[in-house]
Amino acid sequence: MRVAVVGATGNIGFHLVHALLRRPEIDEIVGIARRLPTDRVDSRVRWVSLDISRPDSVRGLATAFAGCSAVVNLAWLIQPERQPEVTAATNIDGLLHVLSALTKKGVGTLVAASSVGSYAPGPKNVAVDEEWPTTGVATSSYSRQKVAVERILDGFEAAHPECRVVRMRPGFVLSHRAAASQVRYFVGPLLPRRLLRSGRLPLVPAIRGLAFQVAHSADVGEAFAAAVMAAKGGTARGAYNIAAEPLITAGTLAEALGGRPVPMPARPVRLLVRLAGMARLIPIGVGWFDLAMSVPWMDTGRARAELGWRPNVDARDTIREWVRAAAVGEGAGTPVLRPAPTGWDQVRGGVRSLTGAGAGRI
Repeated sequence: MRVAVVGATGNIGFHLVHALLRRPEIDEIVGIARRLPTDRVDSRVRWVSLDISRPDSVRGLATAFAGCSAVVNLAWLIQPERQPEVTAATNIDGLLHVLSALTKKGVGTLVAASSVGSYAPGPKNVAVDEEWPTTGVATSSYSRQKVAVERILDGFEAAHPECRVVRMRPGFVLSHRAAASQVRYFVGPLLPRRLLRSGRLPLVPAIRGLAFQVAHSADVGEAFAAAVMAAKGGTARGAYNIAAEPLITAGTLAEALGGRPVPMPARPVRLLVRLAGMARLIPIGVGWFDLAMSVPWMDTGRARAELGWRPNVDARDTIREWVRAAAVGEGAGTPVLRPAPTGWDQVRGGVRSLTGAGAGRI
């Protein structure tokens, strides 16, 4: 079985490639990325360098998809957030290029990365299933683009019933290998690394109303692999919520970080995030705060029942791992997941980030 993974060097893609390599049915993985990794992983992985934002990428994608039973689309730009037209070129136009190439080659399965961020604001006290509306959070450009992905997939699924379309909707995906990249994309150079090195914080902000779900990157990779392998005789299709237990609230976050929760009202915290983003002290805008505050608690029963998926890492352990890794800038051997620089390179990178130069790109 041959599988193409578009965005194979990112957070989920890195772990999906390794998850697929553990399946004896896999003969070859076509790893597609704009920037290829320094670690070539395994002889069964054939790497192809392509920028799917380019209209002329369709021909190269079609060549790469030849003989593939399934295509997984994970390519996604998070930064530069302040230039949504740049991120949309990959996140939206890139998906259209992937679908065009997939149709040309008659690939029978598409597994596409959606997100909890595609959901409309929802409850935190009761879990919702995959039927919850995917109308997003208006202030978040990330959410708006995930909603656009959902609508594109709606149209593709209606036009091509012969293709098995699977949409994976994970919560926030964290791991030690993703820590350095996520600090670059979401936090910037102001992260208090020394304070985080023990993995414990004496005081933990407890923002009223904040509740969200996380999943370990390796577990999410396994979920995507299960969708590729078409568990339950190839009938798996549609949307699947992916997240680990427990729901992360102010109490569970403080427990995970071993500190005392400090209650904080949401409105002033939102204002601080907004001002920090406007001043470019952090690389993200207030939409990410709104997203974390708004997204619903997802029921993952369908993925467990139909994909046979179970997370191996508890949500609290995932956060502990991420914090310890973020403190030392841990990463992996791909351009996206590269470890944080040290010494003078770290100082220079911080200055570039604060001045808006060198925006990160997946």
